[in-house]
Amino acid sequence: MSTASLMVAVDTGEAAARRVRLAADLARRFEAALTGVASRKLPSPGPAPDLAAAQASYEAERAKLADELARARDMFQAAAAGGDIRTGWRQAEEGPEAFLVRQARGVDLVVVGRDDPRAERDAMTPDPGAVLMEAGRPVLVVPPDVEHLGAARIVIAWKDGPEARRAVSAALPFVARADKVFVAAAGGEARFEGAEEVSDLLCRHGAHVTTNLLDAPSGDVADAILRFARREDADLIVMGGYGHSRFREWLFGGVTRDMLRTSPFCCLMSH
Repeated sequence: MSTASLMVAVDTGEAAARRVRLAADLARRFEAALTGVASRKLPSPGPAPDLAAAQASYEAERAKLADELARARDMFQAAAAGGDIRTGWRQAEEGPEAFLVRQARGVDLVVVGRDDPRAERDAMTPDPGAVLMEAGRPVLVVPPDVEHLGAARIVIAWKDGPEARRAVSAALPFVARADKVFVAAAGGEARFEGAEEVSDLLCRHGAHVTTNLLDAPSGDVADAILRFARREDADLIVMGGYGHSRFREWLFGGVTRDMLRTSPFCCLMSH
């Protein structure tokens, strides 16, 4: 399995340039194309005294959005410059999740940012959980302060299920280049999850793999995985993304939710 095409979500926030540089570096390593995507929905018009005022307000919002998209495009081109990679750009006046999900049909991997709790949310930033649940593609979730992913030491956070199996398959291009891969299953049922069989599979793909069963109470699995990743000096966690939609709001399992909100490591996830 190879990665021939990547797509990265772009906005005007401070973390966007770091995310693009990370995605561009991956594109160079995989000899893949990289497409930047940016969009934002125009706000609903507020009260206006007459039609002319409403039209003027609408045109002002469109001009503001055009400026934001131009700045996002310029930043993408600057951050992705250098090296021999093919780049493309797509933008729209549309909600960022819906637009990115639709564009993702033609790529192997989608790169999105995780929210920075210290910064105001950018309206152009797609929600990583919604993209994960809807895109039908593996999603690399990048913390706001990370701009390089070596992926030399990878933790597979294993819980047997179709989501985790798809995540492992999506991670094979990374696994093939890794120095060490740790298959880690946590919790009371860890020994029954088949982690050894996953390790055997990755060994057949040429990886240097160890199997690790981690003690963790049911509500402490995410912390156990993160502590293990820190101890092993890993910088990439691979895992399934577990959740479902209820009244158009995504409800995630505890480990998925915690990783999407707080993980200091890049997370390659698949639903």
